[in-house]
Amino acid sequence: MIFLEQYSNYRELLKREGIKNTKHRTAILEILEESDSPKTAEQLFISLKDKTASIDMSTVYRTLDTFTSKNLVIKSNRVDDGKALYELNHHEHKHHLLCVGCHKLISIEDCPIGELQQMLKRKIDFDITGHKLEIYGYCHDCKNFKEPSTDGEDV
Repeated sequence: MIFLEQYSNYRELLKREGIKNTKHRTAILEILEESDSPKTAEQLFISLKDKTASIDMSTVYRTLDTFTSKNLVIKSNRVDDGKALYELNHHEHKHHLLCVGCHKLISIEDCPIGELQQMLKRKIDFDITGHKLEIYGYCHDCKNFKEPSTDGEDV
């Protein structure tokens, strides 16, 4: 559990961020910590129903909004259905490729924005404080299943 190495538990993390500690909030953090890929709110809700006695979908959304606003969770959006994906913010600088076929999220370790940031600083005198890059397309597995449409464009 890399995320918690700097904290003795979730209670300490929530307290540091000024967020009240509840069993649902802790459970959401645990699920995201244990997950090897980002989760939708619906996926979290289903996992929470298995873990805890009762929780409302609105509680899941409110908690995710709070965690996102406190920069504990990173929110990405799928372009095909508009659903949001959530993952713990490990405070690593990375970008994502999102497969519109299978919804796989692939991290890019190298930042392709560095030169653009420098150019914008020089040309426009704009100090960039952060950025997020999401590139949408088809992963290796999904592009093999795609067939061209009759009008010449990909499906």
